[in-house]
Amino acid sequence: MAHANSTSVTEFILLGFPDHPELQVPFFVLFLAIYLITLLGNLGMIALIRMDSRLHTPMYFFLSHLSLVDVCNSSVVIPKMLVNFLADSKAISSTGCAALMSFFVVFATADLLLLAVMACDRYVAVCNPLLYRVVMSPRVCAQLVAGSYVCSTLSSAIHTCLTFRLSFCGSNVISHFFCDIPPLLALSCSDTSLNEMLLFILGSVEAAISLLIILVSYLFILAAVLRLPSTTGRRKACSTCTSHLTVVTMLYGTLAFMYLRPSSSYALDQDKGVSVFYTVVIPMLNPLIYSLRNTEVKDALRSVIRREIFPRWM
Repeated sequence: MAHANSTSVTEFILLGFPDHPELQVPFFVLFLAIYLITLLGNLGMIALIRMDSRLHTPMYFFLSHLSLVDVCNSSVVIPKMLVNFLADSKAISSTGCAALMSFFVVFATADLLLLAVMACDRYVAVCNPLLYRVVMSPRVCAQLVAGSYVCSTLSSAIHTCLTFRLSFCGSNVISHFFCDIPPLLALSCSDTSLNEMLLFILGSVEAAISLLIILVSYLFILAAVLRLPSTTGRRKACSTCTSHLTVVTMLYGTLAFMYLRPSSSYALDQDKGVSVFYTVVIPMLNPLIYSLRNTEVKDALRSVIRREIFPRWM
């Protein structure tokens, strides 16, 4: 059975948060509110960027794709979680579990890569402002975004194929609220050493390359800012980077804690709480961080409200 095909298990049970059955309805209300705020914030950000010509720049082009990825990531995980809070059956088919995991890895990896691309964009904007429009041309921006999606799709395909080639011939209860790689590996009755090694190596390489790009970009940005003669110029340059750095710190910190560890240190119950933060909370916070700390976004929002919502009174 250790080498049998994974078809011995045809469905999985997503255990969710079994320690608090009395909180299922409050959890449902809470996560539904978070999901609606996530959709409103991120789709609103995308619409605002499209509607206001002042935001038709490379930085906001990348931000619109980051918002799109956040919407997709939340929509992969949260709807099934909401159903399971109220449903008696928490089952998901093997095919559905594979699809959920595949899309989650695509969007989670794309998030990391887009943040690295955005760091490069900020480097060019601050360090080479006169060449910014030339270097970050529409074609280059499209290629960078497409490259992020292609790399994340390849990473997802590798993890999904290797995970669902394993045998699941014992328990089918996933101690998690969605189909993630570590809890699935914990269920397998096959040798998972290759999967664990690839999870660690690919995760480390993706995170290391992305973080290296971000760190190098911001070292050059810091050097350029310190050379600016005026305090106003320094403040303006820093204001375009603080939102991005805040998002980077939150996302990379939680993902590093989750995945860049040997399997012996996994604590699935503890990891569920961390998973909630990066799959549910961060996508909700991203548009708030970029809007509340960004004067251009706030000005564009006021302009769109005056022009589109109250045209007769403004």
